Amino acid sequence: MHSRFVEMLQRNADHAAAFRTRFDDVQDSQRPGVVTVCCSDSRVLQDHIWGNEEPGDVFTCGNIGNRVVQRTDDGEVVSGDVLYPVEHTGTKTVVVVGHTGCGAVTATYDALTDGVSEPAGIEHCLDLLKPRLEAGVEALPDDVDRAGAINRLVEYNVDRQVEFLLDSDDIPDDVDVIGVVYDFQDVYSGERGEVHVINANGETAVETLRDDHEEIGGRIERLWQY
Repeated sequence: MHSRFVEMLQRNADHAAAFRTRFDDVQDSQRPGVVTVCCSDSRVLQDHIWGNEEPGDVFTCGNIGNRVVQRTDDGEVVSGDVLYPVEHTGTKTVVVVGHTGCGAVTATYDALTDGVSEPAGIEHCLDLLKPRLEAGVEALPDDVDRAGAINRLVEYNVDRQVEFLLDSDDIPDDVDVIGVVYDFQDVYSGERGEVHVINANGETAVETLRDDHEEIGGRIERLWQY
């Protein structure tokens, strides 16, 4: 068996010892306050970025491109893994988590501009992103470099995912939908590893967001007001 997996099992033993009593209140049910949908990326540790070590506190979902959309025979709907905690556990906050240098956004950008192809499974995911990023690609500033284009499209993608949730009848009006970007590439002005709020219930204007949410004003920042 691969040594890396053996090491993981050893670390899991430490985890089990530390968490032995932390499941007492959530063994039979869960009431997470927040559901996050994050991009699947080994550099983005979903629970760790929030400092979360409490089982039952955050319901985490992950896929490439932090998508909230899935296709069914009846059309596009809110992805079941995002909708489940809202529908069944009383969760009242959804957070869409993009990240700088996103590979899924990069692949979608390349597919839209150069027509590159991917294996069928990846292509399926990109096909869900393409219609949401296409207008963003066309609106990019002429003087932006490739890295700058990708990180602006990261924000654009988060905005479109938030928009889809807000437009869906499946998401109750009293659920907050927040869009953020996790930065580990020193793109934003804060510390490496900080989360930056770019969208709150569809509002994307930085000054308006700061006025409306003074308690987190220093964490509200955007690269692109398109």
